[in-house]
Amino acid sequence: MSQAALERSAPTLDQISARNFERLARYIYDYSGIKMPSSKRTMLEGRLRRRLRVTGHETFDRYCDYLFKDGGLETESVFLIDAVTTNKTDFFREPRHFDYMASHVLPEFKAAGQRRIRAWSAACSTGAEPYTMAMVLQKFADEEGGPDYQILGTDLSTEVLETALRGVYPDEMLTPVPADMKRWVMRARDASRRESRIHPSLRSKLSLARLNLMDEAYSVGDPFDMIMCRNVMIYFDKQTQAKVLNRLCARLRPGGYLFIGHSESITGIELPLVTVANTIFRKT
Repeated sequence: MSQAALERSAPTLDQISARNFERLARYIYDYSGIKMPSSKRTMLEGRLRRRLRVTGHETFDRYCDYLFKDGGLETESVFLIDAVTTNKTDFFREPRHFDYMASHVLPEFKAAGQRRIRAWSAACSTGAEPYTMAMVLQKFADEEGGPDYQILGTDLSTEVLETALRGVYPDEMLTPVPADMKRWVMRARDASRRESRIHPSLRSKLSLARLNLMDEAYSVGDPFDMIMCRNVMIYFDKQTQAKVLNRLCARLRPGGYLFIGHSESITGIELPLVTVANTIFRKT
């Protein structure tokens, strides 16, 4: 058989039509604030193929009819958003934030007589960020006799929250953890598994919940002393960034600190914040 005949006989993967891509992109944007330009069409197809198999739909057309005509979004929306969200995360990612936390923020709270710190890792992904926060806060509390702390981790994806709850990670992911904090990393007894678990003493300090940053209000309890919302606003347009940042500031106490990603900016957005370091802000 000729090469041309082989190519003609080879099965072709189903593709999302332009109309259905627009429908999906609009829903994803309205629900999560995540922009889905046409350049991401192939990526979206790849990520949704598993959902087609799970839901028993042979084509994207049938899957989209299920979503938008047959009421499938009522049960499928969580899984759809899980499939399209990006969950890149690392321990001690952008370490200058944690250096500043240890050298400036925590000593300031301690000097002010603060006995308890309430921190929030928004868009916490699989938990590397809040567990990194816990390591920094626990090290300071051990050395300085307090303050105590509690951390809330939230994310839009239920899958990543399940990973954060388990607190088990590949050893290579934990490589950035400093030597003096390795005591909170428990290696698996079976070395061939090449994974470790965060110590129960730190896991007990972390509460987890699903939260959509596109919600009009965040039901997260009392105001926070520190909020980390890093490397998620790069997926939002400026209008959505402004809304999310203002909602975050509403949950931050006066004098509290907001950390955003090094590639993100609040320029052009009116907020009750002053810059104290690169991508670190304090509420006035």
